[in-house]
Parts: sequence; structure tokens; C-alpha cells
Amino acid sequence: MTRTISARAILFDMDGTLVDSHPVVERIWAEFARRFDLDVAEILATSHGIRMVETARKYAPHGTDIDEVVADLSRIEYDDTEGVTAIAGARDLLDSLPHGRWALVTSAARPLTEKRMAGVGLPIPAVIVTAESVSQGKPDPEPYLRAAEQLGVAASDCLVFEDAEAGIRAGVASGAQVVVIGDAPSETADRLGLPRIPDYTALRVEHTDAALIAHLP
Repeated sequence: MTRTISARAILFDMDGTLVDSHPVVERIWAEFARRFDLDVAEILATSHGIRMVETARKYAPHGTDIDEVVADLSRIEYDDTEGVTAIAGARDLLDSLPHGRWALVTSAARPLTEKRMAGVGLPIPAVIVTAESVSQGKPDPEPYLRAAEQLGVAASDCLVFEDAEAGIRAGVASGAQVVVIGDAPSETADRLGLPRIPDYTALRVEHTDAALIAHLP
């Protein structure tokens, strides 16, 4: 049965939602774990959707220069493009959306965001909220609230697409409607019964002057 959701704007996470960058993410945190003799599986279980600086601060040994570590890992991540692809159907969906009615809300840094989107052939919207844009990253709602504000709409009038627990929590806390992409486990999605789709191939979005109408498969 098709489910219909109406919103004034759509807000997308990037990694895992529009861009499949899991191979790079795993390599970056494996390098971090190797440097500090940490359990990479534990790091990967909690890092997705969260700003790099917050994960590094959580796991690095006391006394570590976090800024230096993050700068180094960011340089490595920026240069690593192997295995990065667009989520199925993402290009057609984004191309169908009206200008100024959607935004990108990601925990990645802006240079990496622009490189990844362009690298997989996805358009870059006028409004982008990145790691540097906020004082509190996901799961705090600030990134989604800021994107909605820049689009000139209330967050409660937005539809968020997310894949990770931290981002799902941020979207819900902002007051937006949330659709989950992919099959990553999410306690929040299960508890609230949020709709979930595997990718965008069967998703249709109609638009009027007043609304974007998403038809979920």
C-alpha cells in the first residue's frame, strides 16, 4: 500500500541516505582505532551520523590533540573515494525537486560534502548545513532546525530522509516527519513506527506551489 506524506520542503542527510560511503567510513575509523589500539567495531556501532570530532573526542585517549587527529583523518577521508556511490534513484529524485525546496543536512564537513555529492553525480542544493554550520550536531535537532530556517519554513513542515539512529533522532526532535532509508537498525524508528524504504527507485514526489507530496512505496 502506498503511503503519502505532504511537506513544504525536504531535508536529506548525505552519507547513507544519498551517498553510500560506508567503505570509506569503515576505513577511516579502522585507521583511528589502529592508532590508539581501540575496538573499531565499537566505534563503528556508535559513530554513524555523528560529527567526526565528537566521535574522536569520545574514544581518543585522554590528552590526545583532537583537532590534530580530526584534521588528519579529514584529509585522508577527503582523498579516499574508492567504493563511494549514489543511493539508487537519488539522482532522479533530486533532479525532480524544485529549486529552493530541499536542503542537505550532514555531519560531514563542507568540502567533503561538496566533493562526495559531485563525485557521484548528485546536484548540490542552495542550502547545505554541515558539521561547521552548527554548535550541536546530530542527534541534537539544531542541524535540521537550521536548514528549515534557511529554507524559510517550519521544521514541522519538513520531511526528513535519514538512515542513522543519530540523524533519525535529530529529525524527530526537530518536529519534522521522518522517513528511514535502508535497513540499519534504529530503536527510534521501531518505537515510532517510522516508514522505511530501501532506496528511492520506487519513490515519487509531486510538487505544487504549496506542497511536496511524497508517495512512498
